[in-house]
Amino acid sequence: MTKNAYIHIPFCKQKCKYCSFISYTDLEGKDIYLDTLKKEIHHFYQNELLETLYIGGGTPSLLSILELEKLINLFSFDQNSEITIELNPETLTLEYFIGLKSLGFNRISLGCQTFDDKILKLIGRKHSSNQVINAVEFAHEAGFDNISLDFIYGLPEQTIKDFEKDLKTALSLNIQHISLYGLKIDEGCFFYKNPPSSLPNEDLQADMYLKAIDILNNFNHYEISNFGIPSKHNLNYWNNGNYYGFGAAAHGYIDNIRYSNYENLKKYIENPFKHSHENTLTIQDQLEEEIFLGFRKIDGINIHLINQKFNVDFEKNYSNIIYKYKDFFIKTINGYAFNTKGILISNSILSEFLQ
Repeated sequence: MTKNAYIHIPFCKQKCKYCSFISYTDLEGKDIYLDTLKKEIHHFYQNELLETLYIGGGTPSLLSILELEKLINLFSFDQNSEITIELNPETLTLEYFIGLKSLGFNRISLGCQTFDDKILKLIGRKHSSNQVINAVEFAHEAGFDNISLDFIYGLPEQTIKDFEKDLKTALSLNIQHISLYGLKIDEGCFFYKNPPSSLPNEDLQADMYLKAIDILNNFNHYEISNFGIPSKHNLNYWNNGNYYGFGAAAHGYIDNIRYSNYENLKKYIENPFKHSHENTLTIQDQLEEEIFLGFRKIDGINIHLINQKFNVDFEKNYSNIIYKYKDFFIKTINGYAFNTKGILISNSILSEFLQ
C-alpha cells in the first residue's frame, strides 16, 4: 500500500541560473496542467490514508490557495500526516500562510539559497534576504512550527565566512530544519554555457560542508544534506519506500517499479496515464538501492534487515569494500555508517556497491 505522494508543479516566473530542473516560465498552461494533474491522481491514487504529501517544483507558491485546496481535497490523510509545500519567498504574505495552514499543510520548505543579496542577484533569484526573513515570520505567525530553509553552498563569489553568516542568520530565525546542497552546474542550466568567473573549488566546498556540521551541531544531522526535525517524506526515500509521483517530470516508485512521467508538458497533458519510463527492479537492483539510499542516512544501514530481506550475508558479500574503505566507515550496533570523511567521498564509495 502506497502511503506517500509527491506532486510536481513545473512552473516558475523565471529560471534560476543554476537550475537544470524541468520547469516552464509560460504560465498560460497552468490551468490545463492542474486539470490534467487531477485526472492523473484520480486514475492512480487508491484512496489510502497518506502519511506524507510533498508538493514541490518549480514554484508551487505560484498556485493560489483555492488551487491548492482542490489538489489537497483529492487525498485522504490521518492526524499524523506530514504535508509539505515548497515556497519561494518573493510573493508570500501572511494571508497566504494562514490559507496554507487552514488547508492542513504543516511543513514549509523555503527556498533561501543564501542571505547575501549580491549573490542572490548573481544566481538569478528574484527574492531578497529580507523577504526570506519576513516569510519565516509570517509562517510563525500563521502557526507553523516545522519550517525548513534550503541553502546552496559553493555559490559564485561565496566565501566560507559568507556561508557561515548564512547559517548563523538561519539559526536566529527559530527554524526547525535546514537542507544544504553543494552547487552543481549541470547541462541545461544558464551557468553551464555561461560559467561564473569566481566559483569555490571542491576543497572549499568540502570545507563549507564541514563548517556547516560544526555550526549546526545542535540540529539532528539525520541525512547527508539534512539537519533538524527529520522530514518523514524524505526519510521514506532513503528507506527505499514506495511513493506516488504525480505531474510532469515526476518520479515514483511502486511495487519495485521505478517510473517517471513525461517531462514535456504537451506530452504529459496529452496522456497523463502513461509513464514515459518504467523500470522493474531485479532483486539485485533492489539490494543495491537499499544500500545506496540507506547510506545517505547518518545512522547508515541495518545489515540484519538487509540480510533478512534479501537473503544475503552483507559483510561477506562486501568485505572487500568494507576493508578498502575501513577508515571511512563507522561500525554501528546494526551495521555501518559513513564517518565525516566518508560522507565527503560517499559517491565514490557507493559506486563500488553497484554491479
